[in-house]
Amino acid sequence: MERLGTGIGWRPEIADAVERMPGIDWVEAVAENVCPGHLPDALLRLRERGVTVVPHGVSLGLGGADRPDEGRLTALAERAEALGSPLVTEHIAFVRAGGPLTASPLLEAGHLLPVPRTRDALDVLCENIRIAQDALPVPLAVENIAALLAWPGEEMTEGQFLYELADRTGVRLLIDVANLHTNHVNRGEDPAKALAELPVEAIAYVHVAGGVERDGVWHDTHAHPVPAPVLAILTDLASRVSPPGVLLERDDNFPEPAELERELRSIRGALVKGRARPTSGARPARAAAPAAVPQASAPARQRVALAQTALLSALVAGTPVPDGFDRVRLGVQARALGVKRADVVAKVAPELPEILGDGYRPAFLAYAHTHPMTGGYRRDALDFAGQLLLAGGPEDAEARRELREWWLERSGPVPRSTRPGVRLARATRRVLLRR
Repeated sequence: MERLGTGIGWRPEIADAVERMPGIDWVEAVAENVCPGHLPDALLRLRERGVTVVPHGVSLGLGGADRPDEGRLTALAERAEALGSPLVTEHIAFVRAGGPLTASPLLEAGHLLPVPRTRDALDVLCENIRIAQDALPVPLAVENIAALLAWPGEEMTEGQFLYELADRTGVRLLIDVANLHTNHVNRGEDPAKALAELPVEAIAYVHVAGGVERDGVWHDTHAHPVPAPVLAILTDLASRVSPPGVLLERDDNFPEPAELERELRSIRGALVKGRARPTSGARPARAAAPAAVPQASAPARQRVALAQTALLSALVAGTPVPDGFDRVRLGVQARALGVKRADVVAKVAPELPEILGDGYRPAFLAYAHTHPMTGGYRRDALDFAGQLLLAGGPEDAEARRELREWWLERSGPVPRSTRPGVRLARATRRVLLRR
């Protein structure tokens, strides 16, 4: 397995700092934020210096009941080829539910949601991963995710689930030690037990990130410093295996470059400390992957689809909480999804908070409470603006005019013309309509 070394998540906000940062062997870029034909100059310069770039997907939904979308797989493959990457990564998660399998509207989570650790879900995930592996030009690695809630009736621990997944498919693993800490706080799962059950020889690389605890719930924010417990889990992992690569993730609230460099030094220190320890136990032997993974049965896919749709609908559409779920924790997750939607929409459509000012967030959260996301975030921004205008908002006349112009400019099949004659015709039409 290729040695990657020490890396950092590449984000446009810290692109200049990353380019100047000493000791960076590789970077990881969010696949959906990179256009193969128009790679950012900063990424191109890193590649010219020999820095490896790995695309990290967030929207494939390999843990969903449906088979992977061919268009999304093609897009991920194009990014791997454009970046000359040795592998690509995605998540063990579902991000959408509903549709033909459940004869219900398709719902988007806008977030990575946990897959139930059941035989049905494992069968579906294994087949989906093999479909993805066949479509990609380089090896695939999949990441364990952080979760605020647990599925009732699970049949395996996280370590057992990941072991079987790697054993049956040969897929590589991206182990996020911050997510193991999150699941320890939120779900009472022992990180050491999970590490002991993992097929550590399948690890492609490791993620390290920070978060924050609020009211007994750990939020994997990627916007706070890496805490000591996460570094301790990294040390434990390093005592069991020398990971090919370790990467610091930071997605928001970016500190000064010197602070990021200090965190990278702490990560290197945790690895050195772990390597100096006696081994934490023999790693489990893993059989070679079978030549073919049996297809998940249609009933298994439908059972997974119904369960995931019921959960996602409760989270984003206010339907009843499915039996067995913690209602309080589900409410925390639902609020977190709404806040994330508001934050991401504000990034993809920064004009909205500029037009609406302090009224943006409460207006968007009120909209999100009754309007599930059915497309991407850009579609969500347009739908929000349209609904607000239909409801007669915002109250300020100038803000309403600006919002209407913004919506009209972006909702049509092509941008509205700015030629003087066309603009005069539009203005005349508005006057006539008012009469």
